[in-house]
Amino acid sequence: MNLEKGPLTSASILVVDDEPANIALVESILYRNGLMNVRGTTDPLAFRTLFREERPDIVLVDLHMPGLDGLELIAEIDVLRREDEYLPVIVLSADTTMRAVHDALGAGATDFLAKPFDPTEVGLRIQRALETRQLHLRLDHERRTLDRQVQERTEALGRSHLESLRRLLLVNEFRDDETAEHTNRVGVASAHLLAAAGADPTLVRLVGAAAPLHDLGKVGVPDAILLKPGKLTPAEFAHVRMHPTIGARLIGETGSEVLQVAKVIAQTHHERWDGRGYPLGLRGADIPLVGRVVAVCDVFDALTQHRPYKGPWTVEDAVSELLAQRGQCFEPRLVDLFVSRVLGELPWVDDLVKPRERAECA
Repeated sequence: MNLEKGPLTSASILVVDDEPANIALVESILYRNGLMNVRGTTDPLAFRTLFREERPDIVLVDLHMPGLDGLELIAEIDVLRREDEYLPVIVLSADTTMRAVHDALGAGATDFLAKPFDPTEVGLRIQRALETRQLHLRLDHERRTLDRQVQERTEALGRSHLESLRRLLLVNEFRDDETAEHTNRVGVASAHLLAAAGADPTLVRLVGAAAPLHDLGKVGVPDAILLKPGKLTPAEFAHVRMHPTIGARLIGETGSEVLQVAKVIAQTHHERWDGRGYPLGLRGADIPLVGRVVAVCDVFDALTQHRPYKGPWTVEDAVSELLAQRGQCFEPRLVDLFVSRVLGELPWVDDLVKPRERAECA
């Protein structure tokens, strides 16, 4: 039987048998069937190196060999093959007892060929094994292609959702921030602080993009409350305290990494280190790191900028407030890093104006 020219004829075949004559016989049978990419060895101890060099499509292995037998080689193959890779292993043996067959198949072999070989049977068995591997490879390629397409589509939807939220945020921010730059400054400062805290660069990048959405939920706060120049009543403040929950709901469930981080930040950036924050009342390290980081940067920026209910604070006064709230509003380590390392990295700090009045930190 001759295989048609095509992918099967280029298949890589590795033969392991301690008898050179057996390897030569198998090679001749394979050559007659158009399979020319064959490599054999009589040294089972060299198998691992050969396997890595060849990355075979099929392995033919003798069952009984000195030093390392066929069952041990099958166990080696299970370690060496790629995860979820279908790799046919055919055992060659003159031991045709039921125990030998059961041992081989139980160890993970896909087929068993008895010596002496029938050339036609060898050709057919190998052809079927290679066709099965080819089918698995094709299905795996299609699965990976589909996974990639799904991922690309998910990312595209995430980008579209993120852009919509950013536009909504921009409209909202003009309501109480004349420059509409508060969210961007918080994003930059949060990325700097997270990096100073030793976070993974990927998370730093995600937070830099996600932190600007921290106050998205304020879109649900009426202007009469958000822009009120005086102190809020308890009922009005209760309404303001809903904005973390509103923001998280607006972001919703998503496959976007940026938006997943943004949702956590939106929901937790008003939690306090001492547990008296909102909306969840989380305490200490139970507050996600990204929420703890944004809390520091958000308050500092809010203190040093003009708002309808207050004038801007100096950097010195804002820093004093952060230090005063160490261990209460904020994680002490993050306050220390912000003051000692991050503050000097923020390009807009030198342009901050002089104070006019004071306001509460959170």
